[in-house]
Amino acid sequence: MGCFGFMFSFFFFFVDSTTAIPSHRVLQSNVTAASPLQLHVSPGIVEIDNGIVKLSLINPTGQIAGVSYHGIGNILEPEFKDSQRGYWDIGWDAPGIGKNVIDPLNCKEFKIIAQTNDQIEVSFTIKWNPASAGQNVVPLNVDKRYIMLRGSSGFYAYAIFEHLEGWPALNIDRARLAFKLDKKRFRYMAISDERQRTMPTEDDRKFGKVLAYKEAVLLTNPSDPTLKGEVDDKYQYSCDNKDSHVHGWISSSPHVGFWVITPSDEFRAGGPLKPDLTSHVGPTSLSIFFSDHYAGPAFGVFLQNKEQWKKVFGPIFLYLNSDTATQPTTLWQDAKKQTAAEIAKWPYEFALSPDFPHSKQRGSLRGRLFVHDVGPPKPARSAYVGLAPPRNVGSWQDNYKGYQFWTETGQDGSFTITNVRAGTYNLYAWVPGIIGDFKHNVDIIIKPGSVIQIGNLVYNPPRNGPTLWEIGIPDRTASEFYVPDPAPGLVNKLYLKSTQKFRQYGLWDRYTDLYPKNDLIYTVGVSNYAKDWFFAHVTRRADKNIYVPTTWQISFNLRTVSRGSYTLRIALAAAHNAQLQVWINEANTGVKPPHFTTGRIGRENAIARHGIHARYWLFSVNVPGSQLLINRTNKIYIKQLDAGTPFPGVMYDYIRLEAPST
Repeated sequence: MGCFGFMFSFFFFFVDSTTAIPSHRVLQSNVTAASPLQLHVSPGIVEIDNGIVKLSLINPTGQIAGVSYHGIGNILEPEFKDSQRGYWDIGWDAPGIGKNVIDPLNCKEFKIIAQTNDQIEVSFTIKWNPASAGQNVVPLNVDKRYIMLRGSSGFYAYAIFEHLEGWPALNIDRARLAFKLDKKRFRYMAISDERQRTMPTEDDRKFGKVLAYKEAVLLTNPSDPTLKGEVDDKYQYSCDNKDSHVHGWISSSPHVGFWVITPSDEFRAGGPLKPDLTSHVGPTSLSIFFSDHYAGPAFGVFLQNKEQWKKVFGPIFLYLNSDTATQPTTLWQDAKKQTAAEIAKWPYEFALSPDFPHSKQRGSLRGRLFVHDVGPPKPARSAYVGLAPPRNVGSWQDNYKGYQFWTETGQDGSFTITNVRAGTYNLYAWVPGIIGDFKHNVDIIIKPGSVIQIGNLVYNPPRNGPTLWEIGIPDRTASEFYVPDPAPGLVNKLYLKSTQKFRQYGLWDRYTDLYPKNDLIYTVGVSNYAKDWFFAHVTRRADKNIYVPTTWQISFNLRTVSRGSYTLRIALAAAHNAQLQVWINEANTGVKPPHFTTGRIGRENAIARHGIHARYWLFSVNVPGSQLLINRTNKIYIKQLDAGTPFPGVMYDYIRLEAPST
């Protein structure tokens, strides 16, 4: 489910009767007699005011001390320090040190880029001094920028990171812009049509019971009694990049919304399927540019010694709206409309950094994708097609340094990728219902103003022979498999009747409840993967804190067996500290060496973080026909070897056995 539908929920807020708002909705598109912009600069504060929103920035660090809106002095948390209300930060380390440092990117210089009646853009910068090498100072040049337009019900923010040639090596595992909202006002959170509700408070979490890890808390005595007995965990509100373009919070009195709008995914890392955090208890709203969540410590911006790199993150739009209604429906729907308007304006022509190219400085690519799997080539419908930096097949999901540009194909397989930055790319794709990844074998060079017609492309997915049987749907998620109900007393009510039931806490332990002694056995032609295939191949709880490996079985019959080689395809939707081992018709697993092993794979932690997918993996296992039985039960044993905690395991996307090539 994307982040653009609707769910109606009861909600509760603290009321502040001292603040009033106009009796009409305040929308960016409805402001007619807009006030001229005003800029006030002092040694400690830079204020930008357009009569609707006033932005207060710390001078010269560039952090956000306040956001005022229609009579509300500051919608950010007043109990926090000015520097901790709206802030940029990164997590970084120097290779070999192993100590991660959270750096707030506090700048040292302030500059006015533009100041007219219609637009103000300001810049806060810090430049790395090579003399500070070895002093725990991040070797980056940083330029944080803010834009306010006349008549706009919000402001824009973006940043440019630069690592120059000759500078020390640097690893960055996270970059974000965070907002901490006034906890007495904002209690209702919305990140999609289906996922919005009244939220608990930080104090509710503080006095709750910490569960398997600190982010997951059982609410034992919340301020809102209706939340008692629920589990709160920020990872329950993660969202894929492709679905996460607006999220935020709503205050009841006055009825005001604060929204983080991301109009483009080009600067986000990991591609359209990369999950990441959005909004969560605080009240907190995040703009995550990249992180190792659902990816692992091997993913991030890893810069070698003397490597040159520069990237623009954003601009994003921080939007505020209000009305006199008593339900969140109107503000959420308006935020979605504003998001659509921001997407239509991309790339923003008003952003003035020379590192942010406008539309005339960009190019586009058109083509058509076909799939040649079984039978004649067919149009690749609803396929994801994208341009990303040149590397190996599927490398787009590991790419954090560069820009990516994605679209979906039409019913005839046609696609157009627009507003692409000039550069050299590879064309990548994946097709729902088809395993594997496509990569066009020719580099694509985008020049300013170019329109490239690439013509017809054909994807030949992995296949050696006809399908004998299959389990699941090749869609890069485990959502079609059996997702159990949560354990009693460990429920988030938001997901009780949701299509995203997998976001409930503790589902990994439900495997032990369902299979307390004997592991899962799936019989081809009899079993139903929607009911009989657990969504995650996890460990079993043998005792209170003892978790052991598990071995699943797939049973099937063959009327004939060829002397050739069969192929077992195993596609994984996620893996975490896992090691799969495969035996063919060998019941005593572990006695003889496995027929196949993946080795240890994955550090994505999607199982603990309530995901249904993370990084995609595809393995092909050669099975000699001499190992298969005719008219007798064949068994494939798949063991997840690594154990010790609840979280090592994999999520399967799809499994298929192919006959030898004909």
